[in-house]
Amino acid sequence: MPEFEIQLIAVIASVACAVLGTFIVLRKMSMLTDAITHTILLGIVLAYFISKDLSSPLLYVGAIIMGLFTVYLVSLLQNTHLLSEEAAIGVVFPFLFSIAIILISLFAGSVHLDTDSVLLGELAFAPFDRLVVFGIDIGAKSIYTMGLVLILNAGFVKIFYKELQLSSFDSLLAYTLGFAPTVLHYLLMTFVSITAVSAFSVVGSILVVAFMIAPPITARLLTHELKPMIWISALIGAFNALIGYQIARSFDVSIAGSMALMSGLSFVIVLLFSRQSGMITRIWQQLHLKRDYDDMALLIHLFHHYKTEVQESETNIHTIVNHLNWEPHRLENCVKRLLNKHLIVVESDQYQLTSEGIAFAAHQYTTLFK
Repeated sequence: MPEFEIQLIAVIASVACAVLGTFIVLRKMSMLTDAITHTILLGIVLAYFISKDLSSPLLYVGAIIMGLFTVYLVSLLQNTHLLSEEAAIGVVFPFLFSIAIILISLFAGSVHLDTDSVLLGELAFAPFDRLVVFGIDIGAKSIYTMGLVLILNAGFVKIFYKELQLSSFDSLLAYTLGFAPTVLHYLLMTFVSITAVSAFSVVGSILVVAFMIAPPITARLLTHELKPMIWISALIGAFNALIGYQIARSFDVSIAGSMALMSGLSFVIVLLFSRQSGMITRIWQQLHLKRDYDDMALLIHLFHHYKTEVQESETNIHTIVNHLNWEPHRLENCVKRLLNKHLIVVESDQYQLTSEGIAFAAHQYTTLFK
C-alpha cells in the first residue's frame, strides 16, 4: 500500500506540474519557474515566524506572495533595460533564497524546515502523513493535497485556455484584443507558486522543476499542437514518475533523484529519435537526401547525353567518375541503388538507362529545367 501511494502521489504531482509547464515552456519562462520554486521558501519562513505553526494556511499565502514578488522583481529589473531576463533571475533568485537559508539557520534550527528536504523532497515518507476523517484513515494527505492542486491547475487551464494560448504565442495581439496578458501572467505564476509549495515537502523543488519543464519540452518535440502537447506532457510526466520509482526501488537510491533522472533521459531519447525532429532522424534524412541527390545527378547526366554524339565517352564506366568529379566508392554505391531500382543497366562498359530510367529521368529533367 505505501508503494502504491508513493507512486500515486508522484503521478498526480507530475501531471499537475506538466499542465502548467506546457505554458511555461511556450512562454520561455523555464528559469523563472526554477527561481520561484526556490524563493518561495523565504515566504514560507516569514509566514512561519508569524504563525509559529508549520501546518498554518498562512504558509501557503506567504509562499504565493513571495512567488509573485519574485516575478515582480525580475520584471522590474528587466524593464530597466540594463539587465536581460536571465541576468535579472540570476540576481533575484540567489538573493531571496539565501535570505531564507540564513533565517532558517539563525532562527529556525530546531524547526522542521530542512533545506535538503525542500530541495530534494522525500516521497518515501509521504504515506506516513495520514488524513483521518471521523476516525477513518482515508489515505496519505499528499494524495488529496496534490489532487486538489491538479484540479485547480486543470480548471485554470480549461477556463483561460484561449487567453493562455493567445498570450503564449502572441502577447501583443492578446493585449490588443483586451485579454490583459500581464494579469494572466501573474495569475499563471500564482498557480505555479501554489503547485510548488504544495509539492515542497513531498517531491522537493528540484523535482517540481523537472516535472514542470522536462515533460513539456519533450512533448514539444513530438507535436506542435497545443492540446496534444498538454496531454502528451501529462502522460510523459506520469511515465517518468512511475519508471523513476522503479529505478529507485531497484537500486535503492533517491526516489526524487531517480524521477528527475528519468525526466532527463526521456527528453534525450525523444531528442535523438523523435520522428519529426529527432537528431538521429535528421541525420538519417540528410543521408537519404544525399543519396537521392547522387541518384538524380547520375540519371540526369545519362539522360542529358542519351543518344548524343558524346554518349559513349560521357557514360563510360572508366571515365564517368572524372566527368562527375566523384570518388569511385560514391559512384559504386549510386550505381548499386539504381541497378536495384532497375533504372540503369551496364552494357559493354557503358551505363545505359532502362525504359523505366528514361521515363523517370525525363520527368525529373522536365521538372528541374522547365
